Order: sequence, then structure tokens, then C-alpha cells
Amino acid sequence: MAEERYRLTRTLLLSLALAVGPAAGVFAQPIGVGSPSWNDLPAAEKQVLAPLAPDWNQLDAQRKQKWRGIAQRYPKMSPDEQQRVQQQMRPWVELSPDQRRAAREQYKSMKTLPPEKKQEVRQKWEEYQSLPPETKRELATKPPPGSPSRPARPVAPPGPTAGAMPAGPAPVQGLPANPPAGATAPAPGALPAPR
Repeated sequence: MAEERYRLTRTLLLSLALAVGPAAGVFAQPIGVGSPSWNDLPAAEKQVLAPLAPDWNQLDAQRKQKWRGIAQRYPKMSPDEQQRVQQQMRPWVELSPDQRRAAREQYKSMKTLPPEKKQEVRQKWEEYQSLPPETKRELATKPPPGSPSRPARPVAPPGPTAGAMPAGPAPVQGLPANPPAGATAPAPGALPAPR
């Protein structure tokens, strides 16, 4: 579960990095409306999309167009962006449709953040990227910050089983649970009548 959440977060941040990348809307050549097979792709796109080769022919037309758009923007990306794209391509394709949908929803919610929050997310991502691999693996096994590792409210213990007697007398409202030593029971009529 933690690894899945880690992969979703990584994928979301990759998507964010690609959206912010230079010349996001400009393509080197038109993509076309069709759904080309792997063999029909230009050599330059095959080179960039190589991690997707085993699954390419099973992708739907919309996914293929998006990946081809990334491949055509690839030469204009910085070396760091290119490396990130290559590293994240395979994990993204391996996500289930529900996981991808969740990552997209998270990405959409990120787009609506105010600029200072976006900057905070970018800064945290950069800090994460600079961590050694061992630390990243360790973080992947832990729940994300802010998610409770145990229930937020204490869970009431189960009630007594049938036929079991309670451990002591039931507390009476208005009286201390443990009366002081030497205290006696109140005289009949000293307590207010129940309402």
C-alpha cells in the first residue's frame, strides 16, 4: 500500500514537471489522429518511448497520442527532465487504470493550488529527489505524513459478552467514580430523583 502510494506520488510529480516543462504545447511535427502500432512509429519516437515498447500496441489511441506528444517534446527538455521521463515511463504504464485515474485527479487538484503552494510542492519534490536511494526506500515503506498510523479516535473496547457481569458497579452521575476512603453511601432520598 505504501509502495503504491509512493509510486502514485512519484507519477503525479512527474506529470507536474512535464506540465511545467518548456514548450509544452509545441510539437516538432503533427501527431495525427490514428493509433499507430509500434512498428509504425518514427525511429526518434521509438527511441524515447522504448520503455513502453512491450505494451504499446495495447494502449488506447488517446494514451498513444499523449506519449507521442511527450516523445516529440523530449529533445527540448533539459537532461534532468529527460532522465525523469525515462525513469517514470515504465511505472506509469504499469499502474492500473484506477491508480492512473487517482494520479490524474491528484494532478488536477495540484493545478488549482495557489502559486505559493505549488512552489512548496516543487521544493519538497526537489528535496526528495536529492535523498539517497536507501532513504527513499525507507520512506516508501512508511505512511505519508499527515495520515494517521492508528485511528484518530480511540476505539471503544467491545462490550461484555452475554452473561458476563460488569467489573464493578456502574458509575452514578454526579458522584465521584472512586469515593474517598471512609465515605458512606448517601442516605435514601439524598440524591435527586431521576427525571
